Amino acid sequence: MPLEAVDSRRLYRRIADQITQLIERGEYAPGERLPPERDLARQLGVSRPSVREALIALEVEGYVEVRVGSGVYVSRAGRATRMQALSVDSGPFELIRARSLVEAECASLAAKHATREQVRAIDRAIDAMEAARDHSRVPLSQDRLFHLRIAEASGNSALALVVKTLWLQRTGPLFLRLEHHFDTPALWGVAIREHRAIATAIARRDAAGARAAMRRHMREAARRFSASWEKRKHPA
Repeated sequence: MPLEAVDSRRLYRRIADQITQLIERGEYAPGERLPPERDLARQLGVSRPSVREALIALEVEGYVEVRVGSGVYVSRAGRATRMQALSVDSGPFELIRARSLVEAECASLAAKHATREQVRAIDRAIDAMEAARDHSRVPLSQDRLFHLRIAEASGNSALALVVKTLWLQRTGPLFLRLEHHFDTPALWGVAIREHRAIATAIARRDAAGARAAMRRHMREAARRFSASWEKRKHPA
């Protein structure tokens, strides 16, 4: 029995490639609005988050544009302005799910094993996030430092390496474009409060509470990203 080639492309990439083929064949003309996400998801037999990840990838690549209050449209730009297809990044929501699994356990372990200096380093990272936000800067590097400090405090160097690797994806073009739709000082303020809750649980040596706080933070981050994407298309 001959072996069949394995399609290693991520799901969102396969969806994006299907939509790209339809655009290239002219089934969706320049300037034409694409069907709603729920319709695309039903037609393709996939989840709406996967369709959303595909549309964000196509926006980065220049195939579609998001028009505030209207929807997602095929770009009128020519081929010369389009990027090469993104093929490396994990989907943003897929990445958040993975981070939730790994970093929740890092937080739990940190509550058990962190030294006093490591607890102070976690707090300093949050202080740096607040300072950056107060000076109208996006506190992404400080956010990264906070999560790395927790991973280091877990006492497991392999977990710390995994978190660093996940953050390489977190700062890739696909996730940053999604964050562009999300990024406001008010929402960063909410995220910082969630970070404080995680740090407080770690400082109290509450392993279960630290795990739950990290999971809640990741769940709320995914919800905020989804809501911001929807609001950009259909603001109140």
